[in-house]
Amino acid sequence: MLYAICDCDNCFVSCERVFRPDLEGRPVVVLSNNDGCVVARSREAKALGIKMGTPYYRMRAIHGEDAVTAFSSNYELYSDMTRRVMSLIRKSAPTFFRYSVDEAFCMLPPQDDATVKHWGESLVRLIRKATGMPVSIGIAPTKTLAKAAVNFAKKYPGYKGCCVITDDVKRAKALSLTSIGDIWGIGRKLRASLEKRAIATAADFAGKSEEWVTSRYNITVQRTWRELNGHDCIPDEEMAAKKSILTSRSFESMVSDLHTLRTHVANFAARCAEKLRRQGSVTSIVGVFIVTNRFRDDLPQYGKSMDLTLATPTDSAVEIIGTAVRILEMIYRPEYQYKRAGVMMMGLHGHEGIQPDLFEYSPERAEKMHRLDVTLDSLNRIYGRDTIMSVAQYYHPDGAHMSGKSFADIMRHNNRTPNPTTRWTDIIQLK
Repeated sequence: MLYAICDCDNCFVSCERVFRPDLEGRPVVVLSNNDGCVVARSREAKALGIKMGTPYYRMRAIHGEDAVTAFSSNYELYSDMTRRVMSLIRKSAPTFFRYSVDEAFCMLPPQDDATVKHWGESLVRLIRKATGMPVSIGIAPTKTLAKAAVNFAKKYPGYKGCCVITDDVKRAKALSLTSIGDIWGIGRKLRASLEKRAIATAADFAGKSEEWVTSRYNITVQRTWRELNGHDCIPDEEMAAKKSILTSRSFESMVSDLHTLRTHVANFAARCAEKLRRQGSVTSIVGVFIVTNRFRDDLPQYGKSMDLTLATPTDSAVEIIGTAVRILEMIYRPEYQYKRAGVMMMGLHGHEGIQPDLFEYSPERAEKMHRLDVTLDSLNRIYGRDTIMSVAQYYHPDGAHMSGKSFADIMRHNNRTPNPTTRWTDIIQLK
């Protein structure tokens, strides 16, 4: 068995460049919600020394107004572009599962290097031709080695977008050139621990004895060591679906009234429910948190979180939004000014084996909610996100009647591009 990981290069920036080919070779960044800080960078922006998380105002002060092109985040566009990429990968691979918004794992039957290399290079060309998106592919007998291979494919143009690491010679050379901190599953704290033991590269770690590793580290680190030595031991089911889903944002300005907070939390909950349905999961626990601005020492500080266990696990937007709003009303305190809130789905699992509540569950209502969600997802997919929303998601400036604007429009996004692939109103016009 061989694993191929397909990864979109600088995904958010690449999505923007598809419709702005004049920006190829120029520094480009994508900003977080409310245009707060840098969340994606082109290679040229990285070369300028722009770091992830750099505040937008600071980047402008250092590099000026015109040196770097900055886009407001447009997740509707990124979601649709990556969906198109994933559909092409799915058609090209015998077995496929999506790992993140811009990454997918494919499982391939054993074959010689030339054949699998040709498959990878052909898929890279196909995706670039069909979508305009640059993609890199790493192929190896384990998932961790495949992640290392894709880093080489990204870094060195000579690989033509696809790096294959199959035999021991290639594996040893690749690991010797890979910093221990660049290995999948090695976080900041673990990296510091390993470096204290004179382990600087992946080869240093892989060269340790099994007894040395098992006596010092937990099962997760032991798996990484085995994977680097060519033994496939990370179960596929641990990666095919997320174990929790979080949607959280900082607000453009501080919020004190419950009505505006309710609008934000309802939208976060709706996004979580949408992700649940896309992944084919249901949630058992809904959590909500709200916090004030910890950088404002002149203001009173407050933070609170709470979660509720659902009587029957669900992916229904109506049920999840209702639960999230109920939690918010329990933890809200009117005397504070809030800067951030979030909604989390926990206890995720598939639809099979759901144990319904004996007293509250209604098959008729569950079927009705399912049909409603399917219809809403379909309409929003065709006509654009937030075409149809729950009333709780709609922002009412006066808090009384249906005059106002959608949630997406109350956030700061001065440099957001149109959505030509998902909205008829934004369709490209040729002159």
